[in-house]
Amino acid sequence: MNNPILSAWTSAFEIAPFDKISDTDFAPALDAAMQAHNAEIGAIASNPEAPTFANTVEALEAAGEMMDKVLSVFFTVAGADSNPLREELQREFSPKLAAHFSGISSNKALFQRVADLWARKDELGLTDEQARVLMLSHRGFVRAGAALEGNEDTRMQEIKARLASLGTSFTQNLLADERDWFMELSEDDLQGLPGFVVNSARAAGEEKGAKGPVVTLSRSLIVPFLQFSPRRDLRQKAYRAWTARGANGGETDNREIAAQILQLRQERAKLLGYESFADFKLETEMARTPDRVRDLLMQVWEPAKTRANADAEILTQMMRNDGVNGPLEAWDWRYYAEKRRKAEHDLDEAALKPYLQLDRMIEASFACANRLFGLEFKQLDIPLYHPDCRAWEVTRNGQHIAVFIGDYFARGSKRSGAWCSAMRGQAKFPKVQAPVVINVCNFAKGDPALLSYDDARTLFHEFGHALHQMLSNVTYESISGTSVARDFVELPSQLYEHWLEVPEVLAEFATHAETGAPMPQEMLKKVLKAANFDQGFQTVEYVASALVDLAFHEGAAPDEPMARQAEVLADLGMPAAIGMRHATPHFAHVFAGDGYSAGYYSYMWSEVMDADAFAAFEEAGGAFDSERAKALEENILSTGGSREAEELYLAFRGRLPGVEALLKGRGLIAA
Repeated sequence: MNNPILSAWTSAFEIAPFDKISDTDFAPALDAAMQAHNAEIGAIASNPEAPTFANTVEALEAAGEMMDKVLSVFFTVAGADSNPLREELQREFSPKLAAHFSGISSNKALFQRVADLWARKDELGLTDEQARVLMLSHRGFVRAGAALEGNEDTRMQEIKARLASLGTSFTQNLLADERDWFMELSEDDLQGLPGFVVNSARAAGEEKGAKGPVVTLSRSLIVPFLQFSPRRDLRQKAYRAWTARGANGGETDNREIAAQILQLRQERAKLLGYESFADFKLETEMARTPDRVRDLLMQVWEPAKTRANADAEILTQMMRNDGVNGPLEAWDWRYYAEKRRKAEHDLDEAALKPYLQLDRMIEASFACANRLFGLEFKQLDIPLYHPDCRAWEVTRNGQHIAVFIGDYFARGSKRSGAWCSAMRGQAKFPKVQAPVVINVCNFAKGDPALLSYDDARTLFHEFGHALHQMLSNVTYESISGTSVARDFVELPSQLYEHWLEVPEVLAEFATHAETGAPMPQEMLKKVLKAANFDQGFQTVEYVASALVDLAFHEGAAPDEPMARQAEVLADLGMPAAIGMRHATPHFAHVFAGDGYSAGYYSYMWSEVMDADAFAAFEEAGGAFDSERAKALEENILSTGGSREAEELYLAFRGRLPGVEALLKGRGLIAA
């Protein structure tokens, strides 16, 4: 069989040969890879020799190379450039993969070898990194249910398979709702919209095959529409469609799926001896317990709600001045907040946006990485999975470090949001391999493509994740890059956002799309002064989502998640004109997989550290202080999961921060 996925990748830097791969290659490639992986695992488990670190743990690290190739290619295109066949394959693959990996994690002979090594760990003469990999391997087996027997073992495998299928269905339902809905706009409906929104709506209409401009459920289009459209009726229609994703009834409704997922997670935790899924999930995170998570979130919730309620009164009065009676609604907030920002800060998003060109912001993110870490970027001309994608070789002092791929534009075939993934992680065993890292975003297309300030922050955020992958310098891929505690993984990404706000960075790279002129100093000052504008709203919508996630997983799984969501929001006194950032039916962070389940708080936990970490630069020689940059790379960016997250942060900063830095950074208490 001449399958290009399974053949040797002879392209530059051994990048997947996307130009040779067809959708019909995936199923036979996966079957062959699973068969090969099973043979590798069987050989390790049945090895007649006594278990050693080399013949068991390192053998596991070396196994599955073919699987890695198949899955890296498939899940890259399934998330960023889906089509009906790929969606069908994903539904087919999901239970097969769950059963495959569950079979490995429940392999008694294999677990016994790892357990034997764990019992003798102090006698093995392991390096610190090897000891860490052994601990994580043993813990992973135990938490996966390897110690379960009989009916409990069988049930655990059934639960994993069902959760995998449900997560895939949740994701595909959400993608379908986002892809299928759009609102056509007449020329009159465009009145009051700035040029960049009109251009984005026309481009979206062309992609949808509509007769004219449209609003889609892509965040990069619907948010500016809600900010600028004077048509309250259209804002209401768009907002309701946006917040109804996954809750429209019919085949794509996610509410029952969410309920089933929560019930199965609770059952899984009980099988493993935990009171709740949150207790199980948080055991390995920095936070450790649900109580510590709730404590952090509530410390932020009260000042954020106080600020949001005060802001709501101002926005309501602005609405009254426009002759609109009745309460301030969720589809009004962004519109009047934008008007207020323009009035109070003399900052107009429409005037600002031409200075935030996508290409120049990419240059800015690269330039900061060059000044901080000596990285250089050279564009590559190689086949990728979509014409929108671009690639760069990353080097330092002439040495190859990584390949970085950017896929920046929204399209109907791409799931919403922004993310970073590694098609290949950094490792030195069983062979030296440099990472291949992808940033995927959903920015509106244009000529040139212009970003909002929030978009630019997203670009820097995802590139912070990419740096964590690219600068990794460990032996074993299982602990490389972003393979860290979930509430630590957002630290590098959120920290990197701070460099966008460094005045000299904006002064150099924020240049006008038409004139090429740098952003005027007066506008630059206004941008930085307004950086914390509307933080009451933004913090409330985020923390509400995090608290609902925690409530779902902290006790008994709710039979009616939507009723539980409403109960949590009522108890919090959720401001009426603010919605959750991610309501349950489209809360992909939590329900598309286990990644952020009981863990959506992680962004805020990391923000406590990122505010403090950037302060370390400011206290030293400034944003580009070389000693602090070296310490950041040596203690956090290069170390992956080779040590506990708390230990890594202490090595960088010397202490753990309190929540005050976060509250001051968001402007929720006085600096």
